[in-house]
Amino acid sequence: MEAGLRRRLKLPFLRHPAQVVAFAFGVAVAIGTALLWLPIARRGPGGAAFVDALFTAVSALCVTGHVVVDTREHWSGFGLVVILALAQVGGFGIMTSASLLGVFMSRRLGLRTRMWTATESRGVEMGDVRRVLLGVVKVSLLVELVTAVMLTARFLLAYDRSFASALWEGVFLGVSSFNNAGFALRSDSLTAFVADPWVCLPVLAATILGGLGFPVLLELRRQFRRPRQWSLHTKLTLTTTSVLLVLGWLLITANEWGNQATLGPLSWDTKLLAGFFQATATRSSGYNTVDITEMTGASWMVMSVLMFIGGGSASTAGGIKVTTFALLLVVLVAEFRGEQTVTVFARRIPERVYRQALTVALVSVAVVVGSTLLLVEMTGAPMDMALFEVVSSFGTVGLSTGLLADLPDSGQILLAALMFLGRLGPITLGAALALRERKRLYEYPEGRPIIG
Repeated sequence: MEAGLRRRLKLPFLRHPAQVVAFAFGVAVAIGTALLWLPIARRGPGGAAFVDALFTAVSALCVTGHVVVDTREHWSGFGLVVILALAQVGGFGIMTSASLLGVFMSRRLGLRTRMWTATESRGVEMGDVRRVLLGVVKVSLLVELVTAVMLTARFLLAYDRSFASALWEGVFLGVSSFNNAGFALRSDSLTAFVADPWVCLPVLAATILGGLGFPVLLELRRQFRRPRQWSLHTKLTLTTTSVLLVLGWLLITANEWGNQATLGPLSWDTKLLAGFFQATATRSSGYNTVDITEMTGASWMVMSVLMFIGGGSASTAGGIKVTTFALLLVVLVAEFRGEQTVTVFARRIPERVYRQALTVALVSVAVVVGSTLLLVEMTGAPMDMALFEVVSSFGTVGLSTGLLADLPDSGQILLAALMFLGRLGPITLGAALALRERKRLYEYPEGRPIIG
């Protein structure tokens, strides 16, 4: 099928399905940049600067939410529609392509591995391409519709907005929230709604659902009341996501509780809501209800860790993914206990799987460290601010310490490349590692270098 597609498209250099995904996203970035570069896409005379159009297109398509210009004031109605369409295409494309790559890999791997994959990934079964596509469409539209209706009703009833204005912002936030895109029609993101749970909670719910991933959502729809029958992937995703949400909530709220520039002036219940919102948004959506630039260095570090981990596989969230992080933790626990095999939820993890997780994590660390040093050299920014911006871009989150506004074109291009790499890198690298699996017919003598 893939070879036939390449022949029809006359693109023989695309030898791997992950390359097809990357090429398709590159084409979409070019189209989005061209549309945002048009004079009709910008308010006022003339068109947007090319780098601004490129950066915004990448940010929207990679569902990041980073902005270098004020979204509502700089872009016209046409430009906002383009941004929303790119976010929808990006979120749908990631969920679909990642799920279909899982189907493709299950076909290309050996029979034993295929059977193991089918058993442990019942949400995306072998050969079920049509169900994957329809499932992603249904899930996306349903969550976005429900979120948009709730937000529209709130804006209409509580904020004295016209129906058209309430509907537009409700739809915009509904699509952007589920796709973890982070774009808002306000210059201050969602800080105006810091004490309004009827706005914050629907956005949080859509963000969390989008960050779980289609395989998990599909399995929950089928077997919500039978948790014992959930696949290992679903159990790992839900458990790790829950732990990170609670831990992030506690740490961010504790660090900012007395900070008069963030949570300090708020009532205790609003502090809890704002802390939970920020812990959730840090996972990938990129919204904020408090001023990120005024948060403590400790909170920045906690948020950087959460942004680096990201959300679930085949989801609209970025990062190295919670399953990768969970597997590395399980390996550490097994090593500390002196166990020869790695097990979790009564399942033994093959060595090749956690080797792939380690590879994805270490490559991502190298990209983040190298990019941070490069950004510091470009801008002279403090290390903590540069690290936050790099991790936010690589994790496709979109939060900023305020450094974005002062970035030169070279810095914007660097972060745009990081957004693209962070959006597609873990997916393509994971697929490439799985498909390069091969058996060696011989073994070398064992050697044991000194560790530590």
